[in-house]
Amino acid sequence: MREFWMRLMSVVVIVGVILGYNSVLEARAKDEEIAKLNAKIENVESLEDQESKNGSYKDGTYTGEADGFGGTVKVEVIVKKQKIKEVNIVSADGEDGSYLTMAKDIIPKILDAQSAEVDTISGATFSSTGIKNATKQALEKAVK
Repeated sequence: MREFWMRLMSVVVIVGVILGYNSVLEARAKDEEIAKLNAKIENVESLEDQESKNGSYKDGTYTGEADGFGGTVKVEVIVKKQKIKEVNIVSADGEDGSYLTMAKDIIPKILDAQSAEVDTISGATFSSTGIKNATKQALEKAVK
């Protein structure tokens, strides 16, 4: 009987060692994965910092046109120090005044994002899409 208990204890010890070893391996794998992801994050942040320092647009004034709710929307985009500084609506003759007023809320979004890749304005979807697409067309002329 004593021999049975000794063997049982040996098996329990071996299983415990194996489980402990596996948990150590899993912890190491997780630490390596975390280190890889942190390196990727630092690389992406470094690239974003470089882009923001370099700017992505040529300085100047650019125009673009696109269809809005009631017709063509024409915008003027002013780029200074390689950044979008202003987006002005030059003409939107066919647009409904109330929709156009709401749609103008897309301009601060474009300035904040430094891109025309922003969400449209709910309630003035077509008019804001016109401003967005006209801005995108103008910025295509400003790309380095």
